[in-house]
Amino acid sequence: MIDNIIFTANVVAPVFLLVALGYFVKKINVINENFVDVTSKFVYSVSLPALVFINIAEIDLSEAIDFSQIIYIYSATLLSFVLIWLFSMPFIKEGKNLSVFVQGAYRSNFAIVGFAIVSKLFGSYALGKAALVLAFILPLYNILAVIILTVPLRKEKKLNLKSTVFEILFNPLIIAVIVGLPFSYFKIEIPSFINLTIGFLAELALPLALIGIGGSLNLQNIKKASGLAFTSSAIKIIIVPLLLTLGAYHFGFRELDLGIMFVLFASPTAIVSFIMAEAMGANSKLAGNIVLISTVASVFTIAAGIVILKELALI
Repeated sequence: MIDNIIFTANVVAPVFLLVALGYFVKKINVINENFVDVTSKFVYSVSLPALVFINIAEIDLSEAIDFSQIIYIYSATLLSFVLIWLFSMPFIKEGKNLSVFVQGAYRSNFAIVGFAIVSKLFGSYALGKAALVLAFILPLYNILAVIILTVPLRKEKKLNLKSTVFEILFNPLIIAVIVGLPFSYFKIEIPSFINLTIGFLAELALPLALIGIGGSLNLQNIKKASGLAFTSSAIKIIIVPLLLTLGAYHFGFRELDLGIMFVLFASPTAIVSFIMAEAMGANSKLAGNIVLISTVASVFTIAAGIVILKELALI
């Protein structure tokens, strides 16, 4: 038990210490809102796609891709999305709150927090498989977000379908996967100087992103957060990972596959959920509080989950 606790601390602590560092340097004005905004855009558009590309390009596609895993993740995500929505409707009457509550409870920050945990937990070689999972889950997350942010608000007529489809198809992370796949499939060797350059960019991705998350946090808001924010966060980081990881175990997933799925389901709510809520007229303050609470609390829930899975020798 002690060995597994120490192992887990070594996995989780560096990730969330970088988040804490971002919060601290923002508080003492070493960085400001503009830094957080600019670096977030850089990470999302350049550095994180470089990380995804390099990991996809270097994996053995025949061994890494597992369609049974993708089918389970899709089925589990869709089922949890529908059930959260159905069970929330009797209790949350306002559409602008219901939409944010549901999105906060299902949408994971797998690309940043999840990648960082997977890398520390299994090593950098596991990021290739994680990147493939991300490539499949991102379009689903975006489609479900559009549905939940329009239907409860009765704003279907205002939805720009062309723009939405464009954003889903031309997501920088999806493009990175598409570009990387031929390099993996045909085993194309990337010239050394390009490989090194992409490698430098990739190395920036997770530290910068984690510091950016910390810089965007306002812990004072926890005191003002509503019961809806705490409930949605609890569903996201406790109930969803518990039930969906048990389901994955039941269907025979073990070790790396089970570990990646646990991290996907257990990662805190994605920051983009706040951005989408604000853009589509939902309760963006509630969305921000869910991101904040789930991010802070996931330090303990992810650590507890890893310890349990290690104790049971499942990962």
